[in-house]
Amino acid sequence: MRTRQRHRFFKLEVIAGRRRFFLALAVACLLTSSLAQEIPLPDKYVAPLGIGFEELTYPYPTAYLNLLVEGQEVRMSFMDVPASKNANGRTVLLLHGKNFWGAYWADTIRHFSDQGFRVIVPDQLGFGKSSKPNIHYSFDLLAENTAGLLDLLQVPKAIVIGHSMGGMLAIRFARLFPGRTEALVLEDPIGLEDYRLTVPPAPLEQLYQREMNTSLQDYRSYIQSYFVNFPKDQAEIFVEPRMRVALSSEFPRWAMSAALTSLMIYEQPVCYELGEVKVPTLLIIGAEDHTAVGRDRAPIDLQRTLGNIPELARKAVAAIPGARLVELPNVGHIPHLEAPDKFLQAVDDFLRR
Repeated sequence: MRTRQRHRFFKLEVIAGRRRFFLALAVACLLTSSLAQEIPLPDKYVAPLGIGFEELTYPYPTAYLNLLVEGQEVRMSFMDVPASKNANGRTVLLLHGKNFWGAYWADTIRHFSDQGFRVIVPDQLGFGKSSKPNIHYSFDLLAENTAGLLDLLQVPKAIVIGHSMGGMLAIRFARLFPGRTEALVLEDPIGLEDYRLTVPPAPLEQLYQREMNTSLQDYRSYIQSYFVNFPKDQAEIFVEPRMRVALSSEFPRWAMSAALTSLMIYEQPVCYELGEVKVPTLLIIGAEDHTAVGRDRAPIDLQRTLGNIPELARKAVAAIPGARLVELPNVGHIPHLEAPDKFLQAVDDFLRR
């Protein structure tokens, strides 16, 4: 009954991509980028970008899932990439982080597709090419939407890989749908600690105004802090869309959606659910990752205690039955970009077991 009711509100609308998103080219050059001279970064952006990322093309064709949420008709974008050869009948589901969108998985998609996997990559509501509604965002809602997507694509079970915020969603998905989760891979997940215990709450209006008033340099510095050894000009591929969206007439709607998802992360910790995860689980972290939500709002003497990802990951592995941990030295928050070979090797080894 639950599945039938969900189908009422899910309709598939396919839109083929005609070009390749510039991210695919940038990520494909990672192995040689260290030898290239970095391109000077612009002082400002002047070309607006629609909040649905209309001008950005993704590395694979995109489609839309029509949803009805809180009385609003919205669309959830996704890529559904078939195995390029020797299909093995298995599916990989990739879940993006807070300041990202599905296209940054380009090389990861290609890797698994070449190995015979079908790869499904959604942009969650509020992100990327998906709608940016003013709703109550929750990990339960995002997990239900993702399960509905798998329903329509007739995928009974998937290997779930979640990065950053996507790791929080992956934990919730695995807890709600253990029978649909073949295995779980958490890449530098945030939410391994309860930020409410250290970071004072911020009202929605404050979070909204922060999104509205973020400067190019502040956002650029924030994105660059995710990496240890990653060219700054390539990190700009995550800065440019955000700053061009700020020039759109619809930017206030985007900013409210971003503030609401920030509130979701703060108010809905999943760290207490780790012991309830009953599927094979791998944690992969960059040993130099120190990401913490709301760190700047915490008292100064407590700020340094936040975001100790290696320590938090070790505690998480102890809490999840049978979980394994891989720490990648000299790597930051996004191993699948900064150390793609090591990241993929760790996942491949895990899946072979």
